[in-house]
Amino acid sequence: QVQLVESGGGSVQAGGSVRLSCAASGYSFSDYDYMAWFRQVPGKQREMVARINAASGTTYADSVKGRFTISKDIAKNTLYLQMNSLNPEDTAMYYCAADPRSPPVCGVNNCYGAYWGQGAQVTVSS
Repeated sequence: QVQLVESGGGSVQAGGSVRLSCAASGYSFSDYDYMAWFRQVPGKQREMVARINAASGTTYADSVKGRFTISKDIAKNTLYLQMNSLNPEDTAMYYCAADPRSPPVCGVNNCYGAYWGQGAQVTVSS
């Protein structure tokens, strides 16, 4: 059974940093997997924050460019999201996702992707 488990969330003051980890079990990450971080606040659509893939490189949402960095350690089977210069608008539940064939995506009512984690809450106070 494949599981993605996020860790590292918590509460931080504005301007601070948090690093999220996403550890996979039952599945071995490959450089060519599409791996991504999403976030969601209550009542809003889940949005892509950052994505990484060996062929297409890294992609970031405009709102986090220059502040967040996605990375992976294939040997540790772990995906990371380093978040710096956090502000209250970054408060959300953060989810990791992975798919061997195509980028995970979310629409208004559904998200698509082979594997998803359960989420890690990040709360930024002003």
